[in-house]
Amino acid sequence: MSPAPNKPLRRWIWRAFLQSALIPLVLVESVLIGVYLYTNESIRSAQLGYLQSSALQDLSSAVQREGQVIDSRLKAIEAQVGIYRDAVSAALQDRRYVPDALEHQRHAQTTDGVYYSRSDDGRAASFYASSTPPEQQDRAKALRLSQVDPLMRSLKQADPLVAAVYFNSWDSYNRIYPFFDVLQQYPHDMRIPQYNFYYLADQQHNPKQEVVWTDVYLDPAGQGWMMSAVAPVLRDDFLEGVVGLDVTVGQMLAEIGNLQVPWQGYALLVSRDNGIMALPQAGERDFGVRELTQYSYAEAVRREVLKPADFKLDRQPGLQPLLSAMATRAQGIQEVELGGRNQLMAWSEIPQTGWRLLLVVDEANIFHETNRLAEQYLRIGYLLIAGLVFFYLLFGSWMWLRSRRLSHELATPIAGIVEMMRGLGRGESQPVVPATSIRELAEMGTEVQLAGEQLRASEVRRFEVQRTLELVLESTTESLWDVTAQSQTICVSERFVTRFGLRDNCLSFAEFNRPVHPDDLQRIRHLRLSMAEDGREDFFEAEYRYADKSGNYVWLLSRGKVIERDERGRALRAAGTHVDITRLKLVQEELRRTSLEAQAASQAKSRFLSSMSHELRTPLNAIHGFAQLIELEAQERPEAQQESDYAREIVLASRHLTALVDDILDLSSIESRRQQLHLKPVEVSTLLNGCAELIQPEVLQRGQQLHVMASGGNELYVLADVRRVRQVLLNLLSNALKYNVPQGLVRLGYEVRPDGVRLWVEDSGPGLTEQQQGQLFQPFQRLGRENSNIPGTGIGLVLCRELATLMNGEMGFASTPGTGSRFWIDLPSAAAPTSQGDATVEAPDSPAVQAQLAPVLCIEDHPACMRVLQEGLRDIAEVQGVSSVRRAIAVLDQQTPALVVLDLNLPDGSGLTVLERMRAEPRLAGVPVMVVSAAADEVLLAEARSKGAQACMLKPVDLQRLRWMALSLLGQDG
Repeated sequence: MSPAPNKPLRRWIWRAFLQSALIPLVLVESVLIGVYLYTNESIRSAQLGYLQSSALQDLSSAVQREGQVIDSRLKAIEAQVGIYRDAVSAALQDRRYVPDALEHQRHAQTTDGVYYSRSDDGRAASFYASSTPPEQQDRAKALRLSQVDPLMRSLKQADPLVAAVYFNSWDSYNRIYPFFDVLQQYPHDMRIPQYNFYYLADQQHNPKQEVVWTDVYLDPAGQGWMMSAVAPVLRDDFLEGVVGLDVTVGQMLAEIGNLQVPWQGYALLVSRDNGIMALPQAGERDFGVRELTQYSYAEAVRREVLKPADFKLDRQPGLQPLLSAMATRAQGIQEVELGGRNQLMAWSEIPQTGWRLLLVVDEANIFHETNRLAEQYLRIGYLLIAGLVFFYLLFGSWMWLRSRRLSHELATPIAGIVEMMRGLGRGESQPVVPATSIRELAEMGTEVQLAGEQLRASEVRRFEVQRTLELVLESTTESLWDVTAQSQTICVSERFVTRFGLRDNCLSFAEFNRPVHPDDLQRIRHLRLSMAEDGREDFFEAEYRYADKSGNYVWLLSRGKVIERDERGRALRAAGTHVDITRLKLVQEELRRTSLEAQAASQAKSRFLSSMSHELRTPLNAIHGFAQLIELEAQERPEAQQESDYAREIVLASRHLTALVDDILDLSSIESRRQQLHLKPVEVSTLLNGCAELIQPEVLQRGQQLHVMASGGNELYVLADVRRVRQVLLNLLSNALKYNVPQGLVRLGYEVRPDGVRLWVEDSGPGLTEQQQGQLFQPFQRLGRENSNIPGTGIGLVLCRELATLMNGEMGFASTPGTGSRFWIDLPSAAAPTSQGDATVEAPDSPAVQAQLAPVLCIEDHPACMRVLQEGLRDIAEVQGVSSVRRAIAVLDQQTPALVVLDLNLPDGSGLTVLERMRAEPRLAGVPVMVVSAAADEVLLAEARSKGAQACMLKPVDLQRLRWMALSLLGQDG
């Protein structure tokens, strides 16, 4: 029997699927989907017309009703304004009224002329701005107006819309209820007639003298956005002042938010010029604006800020149809595009003020019922899908029966092909092809036979690939080497021979060593000898330079292992690899060079700091010294008070600049770890009282109080550098005074802790916010006070923390906004010293003038500094000046001065040379030397002391301290 004709598998399966599956599936799905879409669209269209007409009718009724409600509330407020105006007018004219003692007691005057109420006492707040001088303030009027306080309180309590009741006079007097801290809230130089709520009541803007409403503005009393009903208070034809009732935007929002707007809509209030006066939160999202001001409160009060321009309806591009309709009709409904959605807006005009109430409803909410019906139709769609699933189950069962026959015709030849593949796995190269009527399966069997032949050919190529792999492994390194100890030869790969121009791949050690760099040759020979003779070391590793055939040296890393030794442990054979590490060496060299450059930069920084110290302190010494001289001369002449004040400002400025230079140099020296501290026991009470005494003049100048919480009863010691811990405490005290409130309190004290002693400084200032606390201890960070008139550099706390760390201590703080801050330094405790060291003696205010002037030699190269020193010592010594080491030595060879004032930096050398020369000569060995230098280098100053200097001072010098030191060294201080 002849076999059935072959046909393609794709055509065979496609014909069966087309006849039994595809055509019925397309017909059923088309009918069901068409029925579903037609039904859904018909029902939805029937609902749209009904919902549209219902929405328009309900919105129109709602906006008209709510507009009348708001109009009645505003009329009630206007009536209250009229009552209050009449009461204020009567109180102003009633000069027989005598205020009680409480009203007098609750008023006070500030230093800048503000007359204000400082306590509540159930009465209104009173504020007379300093823009009206105290001698021109009608304070009797301010006290007489206390008789209207009960009425103000009643008006505030009677209507929840009323936020405040106030009276503002022509001479910038304000009386407002409820009470608040007017001194903190109002600007002291406030000019009330410049505010809009005042000039709206004058003759020009309000000729009928009736109650008028302001636009929305920012209240200077601190209650946020506000609109007011104001009325003029006249004395004959003169505008004595303005009374008003404030209604905050928040209160109006509460009223607007309670309106019953259908379909989850919201209401907003619009002024006559289409400015939004009250906008709920839902409206902020649609209009893309915020109700709060975009300015800070203080700035807004100064600018008299009204609503931002974004609160105008004409700024919204989709509201132009609404604005056109509102201009022609008092009420109506308009469809607009707002917030990216189609919305209906109904409006109604409030006749009393000309404002408009708008109701906004999203059309999507109106058609919510339609969406509900759509969900119902969706459920119908689910039923249709369920029917399709049931259909597919039946259809699948039928297809499964047909697939059995199809699978039989496919499975038999496939099983035969699988058996052919198994034969290939067993090594059969000619498997038998099974019979089949499917062309593709017949071709597959033929291809399996061809695969058997290709497999046999691949076995032959496998050996060639293996050889290639060995070559690849060999090429992963620069070269493989093999050393034979008996013949003293080394064998390398052909690649190595080609690159380095060697004679052969097997060479003697002497010939292989010729390209080795001479500096590396002895080390390589020593390593080879150690590996060959020492039986304990099997591994060899060496880095050396090797010349290629061009004569250029490359770095090689040679690693190997002994693979054969004799019975004595000597190496007979070793093998390993050569790896080119030239790039690695170049990177290492670059790193070494970079490190050297960094070290040189650090040294240059140190030299720069030393030079900068000298260059800054030298001119500062002249400025500081001459300013002191001018001040001293001016104090002797009463008519030169202004010159004395100018000189004092120059002295203070030079001291501030000197402190800045000291802080920067101290911080730099600490960062480079060049700061040398002398830790010793320091008595706590003496330290705190001494710091308090030093800072007391600044406390008195600022009008603040300083309390020291330390007593000398029980002696308590900490281990610290006395100069540096005093520097830390003075810095903390200075900060507490600068950033405290007026008439504030600063407390200084200590407490004993388990791990040491805590020294703390506490103030009653405004405290630090969480953001400001996170920025503390950062260099040059002044926490937003960079543009204030408070002096500072922003590195004081950084320097304090570094000094605390160097003294084995720790800095910390605690701060509460509105309450104050406490900064502390924790130091380790110490036992009482067995004997006290050098006592600190304060300089007397004015040294005694000696009858006979002592000869003093001043060695200083800067002319201005020389003149300052001569003028400072002119009444206690006869000062002779020289400007170089050579001239100083020449003078000392001829004379024996009573005192030498020495600068360390001189044009022809160091001042230490003069000091050494003096101490080496018996005639000059006992002459006291006082170093006055601009170089703030502790090491250099310590060296000067070690060579015999009795005292050291840094420029710029304090002339009184200079005179005291000179008298002490001359033996004239007693």
